[in-house]
Amino acid sequence: MKRNAVLFVFLLWIINTGFAQQHIPVLTHYDSIVTGDEQTQLYFPLLKGKNVAVVANQSAIIKNVNLVDTLLTSGIKVIRIFSPEHGFRGNKSAGAHIQNGIDPETGLPIISLYGKHRKPLPEDLKDVDVVLFDLQDVGTRFYTYISTMTLVMEACAENHVPVIVLDRPNPNGFYVDGPVLKPEFKSFVGMHPVPVVYGMTIGEYARMVNGEHWLKNGITCNLTVIPMKKYRHNMIVKLPVKPSPNLPDWQAVYLYPSLCFLEGTVVSVGRGTDKPFQIYGYPGMKGNYVFTPHSIPGASLHPKFEGKICRGKDLTAYAENYRHNPRQIELKWLLDAYRQLSAMHVHPFFRKSFDLLAGTDSLRWQIEKGYTEKQIRQSWQKDLKKFKAIRKKYLLYP
Repeated sequence: MKRNAVLFVFLLWIINTGFAQQHIPVLTHYDSIVTGDEQTQLYFPLLKGKNVAVVANQSAIIKNVNLVDTLLTSGIKVIRIFSPEHGFRGNKSAGAHIQNGIDPETGLPIISLYGKHRKPLPEDLKDVDVVLFDLQDVGTRFYTYISTMTLVMEACAENHVPVIVLDRPNPNGFYVDGPVLKPEFKSFVGMHPVPVVYGMTIGEYARMVNGEHWLKNGITCNLTVIPMKKYRHNMIVKLPVKPSPNLPDWQAVYLYPSLCFLEGTVVSVGRGTDKPFQIYGYPGMKGNYVFTPHSIPGASLHPKFEGKICRGKDLTAYAENYRHNPRQIELKWLLDAYRQLSAMHVHPFFRKSFDLLAGTDSLRWQIEKGYTEKQIRQSWQKDLKKFKAIRKKYLLYP
């Protein structure tokens, strides 16, 4: 009886303190959070009377108004826009060449930071007093906005230009998982020794890049992060604007860390359909879901298996069951696809890009050698423990 009473008191403590809820992802509406860009009283004084350059895209909105438009109507002197992958208006396909130009709505010059010109040049910054950075990240290492931010911070550090990061929620900020990137696999889809899912907002990540001296030659940037209010790391946030053309809804954002591995294989992840990063398949593969990719301007030009019938799985229901799913990257779909296509004698299964996405060649050869999912996960733990100790120093939110 005494033991049962103690257990009952402990359970009440868990319920009353909210301890249990902190460990269960909570699907949260975006409007319940006060983002960094909404707190204009904190950063407008830092911009008044200065030449401002803005790194932004379609996700940079304040109450449905683009950040650049808000700045201009508030008397802030914006002289230049830097755009990341997918462009300033977010209507370019992944990997598409984006040219410099003029924004038709504001008349401001746009400099693309994608392609060969990924880092601002000294002449891009020579008349800039401060850079304002506002991009919606999705919390996954191979999503290139954190790479763009790193190169912007590096260029600004080299040219003595301060950077202000307006923080936004990380819709995959409720867990940390995946292989940690090895230095020899550094690329634009992975620049730092972090796991695939790092559990940090873009502002926290900027603090880590600066604090760990990950910029070139160990330099540091004059960095200010405008934090959010009412945000917690256990939130899965429904974004009001899709962060890029092939992440159209929260289910795709939620599944992206797991399914993007398949981008480095011969398997389709649904580009060229209405469910990108919610489905996967291959012609002749087993599965109860059938789809035919086709070219979609601004999202997927000439996707894998364009015009061919693919068979595989629809994972939308898995995403919607988020409260009962383990807080981890799912490897079972990658392993399933590999086993099926190996049995079909489809070789090679992996493309050269797979190791860059994984940040290591270990995951590929573990799969090829028949490692179980449990064995693969176990191999990540030592590096994950080290990363979590680093991460902890830079967190702004519980």
